[in-house]
Amino acid sequence: MIAFTSPYIWYTTRATGFVALILFTLVVALGTFVANRIGGTYVGRFELNELHRSISMVAIVFLMVHILTTLVDSYVPTGWFSAVIPLTSKYEPVHVALGAVAFDLILAVWVSSLLKARIANRSWRFIHWFSWLALASALAHSFLTGTDSRSSWGLALGVVCAAVALASALWRYFARPTRAAGRTALSPLAVAPLDGDARDESARRDPSR
Repeated sequence: MIAFTSPYIWYTTRATGFVALILFTLVVALGTFVANRIGGTYVGRFELNELHRSISMVAIVFLMVHILTTLVDSYVPTGWFSAVIPLTSKYEPVHVALGAVAFDLILAVWVSSLLKARIANRSWRFIHWFSWLALASALAHSFLTGTDSRSSWGLALGVVCAAVALASALWRYFARPTRAAGRTALSPLAVAPLDGDARDESARRDPSR
């Protein structure tokens, strides 16, 4: 096991933690836009969906760097299992456990998205709700564990992320259109099913159907 310490590793851990928090806040907000089927005139729904997915992948990269630099830095004895198993850290076990919970939930959401075509839509949507719990755990982890989280700029950043998450949750609940219930965003390459009128018109044009 490689273990060493350096101020540059600590700076990287702090920086990537804040960047990951900002990106995951954007992911949740954009997910609300996708769920509420916003888009059309200037930015299409498909573009918003692809932006949501792309930022989530970048956020996971920053999160992995944040976790890796934390684990290899021997100045803080967190322990390698603490990244995925809560309450196993030797340093601030409860505070680090919140980060582990956030990571586990984010991992579950990410894996379910990769397997979206192979699992039921109801199951995918249920697992996707974990992203809200993950963001809440990440915010708590950042405030309780982060070196800069209680400074003026760090606290302001955390408050802004929390406010964006809260506003997104409220808007997601009150502004969600009825026609989006039980549906998910389609890929630009997906073929949408025809409704009754469209099928009748298609049959008239092609009598062989």
